[in-house]
Amino acid sequence: MRILVSPDKFKGSLSAHEAAEAISEGWRVVFPQAEFHLLPIADGGEGTAEIVCAARNGRWVKVTVADPLGRRVAARYAMLEEAGGRTAVMEMSEASGLARVSADERDLWRSTTRGTGELMAHAIHESHATRLIVGIGGSATNDGGVGMAAALGYKFLDAAGAEIEPCPTGLLRLARVVAPDSKMPPVMVACDVRNPLLGDRGATAVYGPQKGLRGADQSRLEHGLERLADVTRDCLGHDFREAPGAGAAGGLGFGLLSYCEAQLQPGFDLVSDLIQLEQAVQDADLVLTGEGSLDGQTLEGKGPAGVALLAKKHGKFVAAFAGRVAVEPSAEQGLRDLFNAVIPLAPGPLSFEESVSRGRELLRSAAARAAGWVKIGGRL
Repeated sequence: MRILVSPDKFKGSLSAHEAAEAISEGWRVVFPQAEFHLLPIADGGEGTAEIVCAARNGRWVKVTVADPLGRRVAARYAMLEEAGGRTAVMEMSEASGLARVSADERDLWRSTTRGTGELMAHAIHESHATRLIVGIGGSATNDGGVGMAAALGYKFLDAAGAEIEPCPTGLLRLARVVAPDSKMPPVMVACDVRNPLLGDRGATAVYGPQKGLRGADQSRLEHGLERLADVTRDCLGHDFREAPGAGAAGGLGFGLLSYCEAQLQPGFDLVSDLIQLEQAVQDADLVLTGEGSLDGQTLEGKGPAGVALLAKKHGKFVAAFAGRVAVEPSAEQGLRDLFNAVIPLAPGPLSFEESVSRGRELLRSAAARAAGWVKIGGRL
């Protein structure tokens, strides 16, 4: 029996790799001779670079970059050696993420994506990357990507020709954007957000409050991003303000589209291609996946749903484990349609705190329980 184990993380409890280990350990109790292929997944958010680096035998590159407030911090990205060149895989949250600033430090006016641009520049000039892959979840910024672009050589100037500070405080004075002479390698962006840059569904209105935005500042921040879009259009000849995903990561999606000619792709699809998940599904007899919670959001394209769709495409039985399984009728039916079996970690009621603290033990036991049902010929 060839078993593919491809879970996402159990947030707050287990990383995707730890979850894969726990599932395989439990299943091996009942089927000790089974052949296991552990291939943890991610959907472009936190942990994506680590998943890809492990799956592709990449190496880590460490570099010192700016955090959202300009302090120098240690960060890293993964490098993959490929037949056609070198691919750098990084997460913007590594440099410019919300985890880099405490709640009382959050200041969208001063926060910048410069550190993300420094990661990209290092990958290009020092690691000689011929392709960049950037995950853009979990940002602490709302600068439209100007910090990132400035680190890559773009000039953002006021009416007198002086450089503005590449963060929201300078955007209201922006008069001209000057592109560098150098050409960027291809940039692929893992992005599941479809929001435009501006408006009620834009970066500031939707995500600003999560990053410490105060009501009185919203209008000024919005005007700054609008000016950035206007000046970029006038100087560079393109306008991505309405593009799906432009509002991701405080407008970093807009910046990557505008200044790096990036392509935005659904995170799971991008990661799946990188780790060659479809081939692994084809080679398996049984597919096991899961994440902390299986619910309506799972059905909107999260990792386990992507695994299940690939399994169904190739006629493979797919089972999913979860700490919490949705009870809403619409989500419940959708999960039944998506997975051949859904297995909660605990056979009975359990508090959230206990489920998190005992995650590995519970997941291992749930896997052994499910394997036992398979062995005696029962249905999962």
